[in-house]
Amino acid sequence: MGRLRRFEDHRFVGTRDTMRVYDCDEDGQFAALEARASQIGNHNLFQTFGPDTLIEAANRGFRPAVPTADLLN
Repeated sequence: MGRLRRFEDHRFVGTRDTMRVYDCDEDGQFAALEARASQIGNHNLFQTFGPDTLIEAANRGFRPAVPTADLLN
């Protein structure tokens, strides 16, 4: 299980520039998030959610980084 520094306690982390949310418990999505982090750097473009759920991310307008079947329903 990977986590970005400063976001160790959050499973779902979104990027505001693309409005995509990444599941840090999924290796492929975490790798993609790490790649995005190196691209956008320290531009304050990361978003976490409380509660830390995919549904809350969707409520805030974020879409899953990887299409998921009925996860939000």
